[in-house]
Amino acid sequence: MEIKKQLKSQCSIEQFNFDQFQFGVEATDHMLVAKYSDGKWHSAAIHPYVKLTLSPLAMCLHYGQTVFEGLKAYRQSDDTISVFRLDRHYERINQSLGRMAMPELPKELFENGIKELVEVEQDWIRGGEGNSLYIRPFVIATEERLGVSISTDYLFVVVCTPMAAYYSKPLKVKVEKHYTRAASGGVGAAKNGGNYGAAYYPAKLAQQEGFDQVIWTDSRDHEYVEESGTMNLMFIIDGVLLTPPAGETILAGVTRDSLLQIARDLGWQVEERSISLSELQEAFESGKKVEAFGGGTAAVVAPLELIHLEGKDYLPYVADDARMFQLKEKLTAIRLGKEKDPYAWNSILEKALAK
Repeated sequence: MEIKKQLKSQCSIEQFNFDQFQFGVEATDHMLVAKYSDGKWHSAAIHPYVKLTLSPLAMCLHYGQTVFEGLKAYRQSDDTISVFRLDRHYERINQSLGRMAMPELPKELFENGIKELVEVEQDWIRGGEGNSLYIRPFVIATEERLGVSISTDYLFVVVCTPMAAYYSKPLKVKVEKHYTRAASGGVGAAKNGGNYGAAYYPAKLAQQEGFDQVIWTDSRDHEYVEESGTMNLMFIIDGVLLTPPAGETILAGVTRDSLLQIARDLGWQVEERSISLSELQEAFESGKKVEAFGGGTAAVVAPLELIHLEGKDYLPYVADDARMFQLKEKLTAIRLGKEKDPYAWNSILEKALAK
């Protein structure tokens, strides 16, 4: 699929303050857009960043057919540009699209389109740990019609924004035992907009109580941990790395998968299984060393310094020698090209290197 290009004559990067900015507020200069109609994707183009124009009847505004992904590009230690786990994000967006009854994206459109957009925007990628270019692909239903049915028309868009550290300090979280993020048979495993919109109110209540986020529990009995905010949950108890299994109610995080692979290759004992609240309580109250952290594209590894459960505050281990930071350092080194990439996770952009 040909991707046409129309580039700005003068970019805004010279006016951008990389030392002080808010993630997700200012986009880079260009975006990728493609349309779907008459049963096929077409009209792919990279052009200057502009606001979208939608009819008030556009079905995405009414019936929730919206899907997105989040991935990153890095400037490696040798100044090359790479996109991290592009193929896995392609697989996951199509899994989400399928669950939401939306048309899958061709591989050449998703992967080549993102590569070409990142090549155009490569000057926005600063080197060094913590710096990256966040890439947001999304698909929305655009058919102009009111009626609860599957849309026939869609828009695929990719925008980018510079990124530094997402969470600057360890987090305080509250275990949520009333509201539910996802239920068996639902869309918890899909990365769709509705999952996040439904999470706002419980998170707002927790923040009003002084917490940063919530830990979601299972919808049936609220006895097992699932996710936390925008992150998969992981624990290290007595040297064993534990995480709930991905599935119907837990998103199969790409960072989660990467951290688990690294841990296994380091020789760690890893268990993907259900983790009950009572097991966590017992571990804390018996004096076991417990590390708790979230893993996600934006946060990478986000330590939890406080877990509020059943009216009590439990304090996981977050000192500098915590083992979770070994995982973060290893993953960061691979992403930045400081260590060999044995998994072929980095898609190196040859054109960016030549430029």
